[in-house]
Amino acid sequence: MWKLPTYFGEEPEFYMIILVTDGQCVQLVDFNSVSCNPGDLLLLRPGQAHNFGRDKGWDGWVILFRPEFVPPNWQSLHDLKLAVDLEQMPEQLMLQGDELQRITGLIAQMRSDALIVASIENVHALLRHQILLLLTLLNILHGRQQAHEGLTPQALQRFKKFQVLVEKHYATWHQVAEYAGQLGCTEKSLTRASLMAVGRTAKAFIATRINLEAKRLLAHTDLPITDLAETLGFEETTNFTKFFKRETGCTPTEFRRRHSDSQDL
Repeated sequence: MWKLPTYFGEEPEFYMIILVTDGQCVQLVDFNSVSCNPGDLLLLRPGQAHNFGRDKGWDGWVILFRPEFVPPNWQSLHDLKLAVDLEQMPEQLMLQGDELQRITGLIAQMRSDALIVASIENVHALLRHQILLLLTLLNILHGRQQAHEGLTPQALQRFKKFQVLVEKHYATWHQVAEYAGQLGCTEKSLTRASLMAVGRTAKAFIATRINLEAKRLLAHTDLPITDLAETLGFEETTNFTKFFKRETGCTPTEFRRRHSDSQDL
């Protein structure tokens, strides 16, 4: 962990937490612009494309850690579960007041403790538990925000299960009915839960995930469009092209060329 660098390459193989503390900036995450103000926290996952952008005059903290650095699922003698589901963590949080002060204090303490003169094994053990503490607290704060926004526990649980299924099956299951059947609920109730959780219908949530993977493959591989369409579950390349253009506003070939041109700048 260290003070913010100017640039970070695409598709990290580890998790990265970015907390903006001063100024304003635009982060580029999975080909989308994310505006950040003081108190905004981002959690980036392995495989996500990220660029710090070109904004200057802002500051913040960055924490990098590999998935295996977080203690695995286990229970103590007192049944205290010391684990968090990283895939269920929020992608973005807005912190303010005491919440921001507490999170900033935890990160500063971690940076200080990383410099302790001790065996590397002991330092890593300390940092692993501090990472867990930080993630657990962020999860609690996220839950409070969702409750304040009116998201019921039942709807939240249903959406989380839906989210896990989409991540696993987006390349083969394109219809809401397939997910609703697996979850044992109606399409209407699943769509309602998705709207409450992320402000998008279940159908739009599935399409967004497929489209994101298409962008990643177009940007970071030389896979022919025909093979790419097949990889994402489209029997006809023309159907994939129509889908991609509807979601993105350009054809797959145009997107690949634009991304290539931007990388050459």
